[in-house]
Amino acid sequence: MTTKHDASILAPYHEQTDGLRNVGNQMWTRGWSLGTSSNYSVVVNDDPKHLLVTASGMDKGHLKNSDFVIVDISGHPISPDQPKSSAETLLHCVAVEMGAGAVLHTHSPWATILSEHFAAQGGIEIAGFEMLKGLQGITTHESRIWLPIFNNTQNIPELAAEVRDYVADSKNPPLYGYLIRRHGMYTWGKSLSDATRHIEVLEFLLECIGRQISIR
Repeated sequence: MTTKHDASILAPYHEQTDGLRNVGNQMWTRGWSLGTSSNYSVVVNDDPKHLLVTASGMDKGHLKNSDFVIVDISGHPISPDQPKSSAETLLHCVAVEMGAGAVLHTHSPWATILSEHFAAQGGIEIAGFEMLKGLQGITTHESRIWLPIFNNTQNIPELAAEVRDYVADSKNPPLYGYLIRRHGMYTWGKSLSDATRHIEVLEFLLECIGRQISIR
């Protein structure tokens, strides 16, 4: 049950909660965030870093303004009276450490299926599609990206460390998102609109790859 204290914490962030609610409804409508799956966040303060994150166990297609938690960069709620945040909050914090201003996590059928199909090779290469130009910094379809696949685990700190290690390795290509095996996808952007565009682009590209495989 949301307390008055919770409401007072969230009150300055109606624009951000409305934005995440709209995104949640879009993702739910498209079948990418059904049931209580998925989680979303946006940075609401830079110094110190604070994130507005969806609360745990909420129906993402029908989010209310009270269904959010404000956490610090370590994933800890800034007030003990808030609802519990998503179990994967730390993964949002890692993306923010990398420069994200908003982070979106979906559980679409194609991301779930393809993360299993390509698990043995450790990721999915996407190349030659015009839609790649919708990703920040890509200006030609003659580009290629790599979506790494991490094994699913309930040990979120361990998974967060794997993502950090991947980003820190200079041999790896730039990271636009990643898949969790038989689970879903994470992507992000400087703003919520950038992150929304990126999730749309990557979900489209994954569906194209999945359909290509199915008609061979």
